[in-house]
Amino acid sequence: MPKGFFHVPIPKNEPVLSYAPGSKERQLLKKALADARAQELDIPMYIGAEEVRSGNKKKLSPPHDHKHVLGYFHEGDKSHVEQAIQAALNAKELWANLGWEHRASIFLKAADLLAGPYRYKVNAATMLGQSKNAFQAEIDSACELIDFLRFNVYFMSQIYSEQPESSPGVWNRMEYRPLEGFTFALTPFNFSAIAGNLPSCMALMGNTVVWKPANTQVYAANVIMQVFREAGLPDGVINLVYVSGPDAGEVIFNHRDFAGIHFTGSTGVFQNMWKTIGANIHKYKSYPRIVGETGGKDFIMVHKSANAKEVATAISRGAFEYQGQKCSAASRAYIPSNLWDEVKKYVLEDLNSFKMGPVEDFGNFINAVIDEKAFNSITGYIEKAKENPMNEIIAGGKYDKSKGYFIEPTIIVSKDPSSVTMCEEIFGPVLTVYVYHSENFEQTLELVDQTSPYALTGSIFSKDRYAVELATKKLTNSAGNFYINDKPTGAVVGQQPFGGARGSGTNDKAGAKVNLLRWVSLRTIKETFVPPVDYRYPFLEKD
Repeated sequence: MPKGFFHVPIPKNEPVLSYAPGSKERQLLKKALADARAQELDIPMYIGAEEVRSGNKKKLSPPHDHKHVLGYFHEGDKSHVEQAIQAALNAKELWANLGWEHRASIFLKAADLLAGPYRYKVNAATMLGQSKNAFQAEIDSACELIDFLRFNVYFMSQIYSEQPESSPGVWNRMEYRPLEGFTFALTPFNFSAIAGNLPSCMALMGNTVVWKPANTQVYAANVIMQVFREAGLPDGVINLVYVSGPDAGEVIFNHRDFAGIHFTGSTGVFQNMWKTIGANIHKYKSYPRIVGETGGKDFIMVHKSANAKEVATAISRGAFEYQGQKCSAASRAYIPSNLWDEVKKYVLEDLNSFKMGPVEDFGNFINAVIDEKAFNSITGYIEKAKENPMNEIIAGGKYDKSKGYFIEPTIIVSKDPSSVTMCEEIFGPVLTVYVYHSENFEQTLELVDQTSPYALTGSIFSKDRYAVELATKKLTNSAGNFYINDKPTGAVVGQQPFGGARGSGTNDKAGAKVNLLRWVSLRTIKETFVPPVDYRYPFLEKD
């Protein structure tokens, strides 16, 4: 069989299309949206070689138009989880033994399919199923997922090339084996790129996967699975099931061959899963890998030297793009008293210019939140904030779910830096501002660090380099992704590996080589060319 030391294509970040009026991509995306709205899909689970239809059909509707039906997905139960696990285990040996260059080729082809014939289909699915505008869908379900696939292949080749030194007469080698057993990907609604990356990066390293997406992301997950299958992914390598979290957990976390979980979601769910895995640790063949990116209470910290317009733009984009439903979205801001009036003026001008409505109208900057449960939770926070005399709502605060789950971008100014909306994750278009005395910068940095149990993203705005350095040091453990004079969102694969610590997760950095290392088990091989034939060492000889 021919062999070689293969060099994979050097990855470059996928260019982001503009969708400007008159552009070809705008025309093609609008057609994809119209085509998707014109049909009702019947979406199966994908288990082994089968498309599984349980008959228990659940409706899929756009969050911004919840009376419209995009289709139905077939919800499964514990038996389908068991079936998916068995399919993953059955596929494991062939997949793990396949030459790594062939695994690489499959996912590189998937990236090219997304960049080409599937680009508008996956973007339209994300726009309709998750209520993302054209630009937010483009940077997510097209560009970021393409980047994950291409950069992960490159990172894999780098990992395999890292080998130990050898001494005379000895050859040391390192094997990067897939984990023993099957792995589990539990993915969120808010990023199709995350939904595609979590199972695919484990599979790339030779693992086989049970993948459970959020129900509110199934519409786009189905397209991603179609891409993987067209790219040549063998049956059983990634098995896509739509089941309840408790059903999945009960079967998977009690299975002897459970080898690891790749998760993005809420902190509470992650902690409960960790607890369950710990309680069941004696049941497993090996210690499972637990990788998770969870909540955030992400901040914008502003120094008195900052540029007010830059701060305002960071707030408008960082807090309200995709309705604040990003793990990294700014949800608390600390503004010095000398700048507040100017920052407030610019932010209110921005918010007054926002248009809100369905994603099919490309003029809408704000769309709907994901579902009624999220709508009720977010509006509950707004109503509680209104009752607190320490708070003033200076923008938004209104909402309507008659046609879609629409909530106005809302800004709360609080005199209490420990108020509920300053501390708790809301995951919606709500920003709370605390105005501090401009001379209390260092004390406010301590406040930023101590207010939240999370440590995902944050930013500092300042023209004073001493202030930037101080903030960078004081907030060392406050954010896994820290931005200087920029909004705390928009991490790019290969440029800003993403993840946080504290209550925000294990900080295993999606979009970096370190994440892929979590999905392999290393074997060191030492080969001695001429073994000794006498146990005696020279020191034993007489003087």
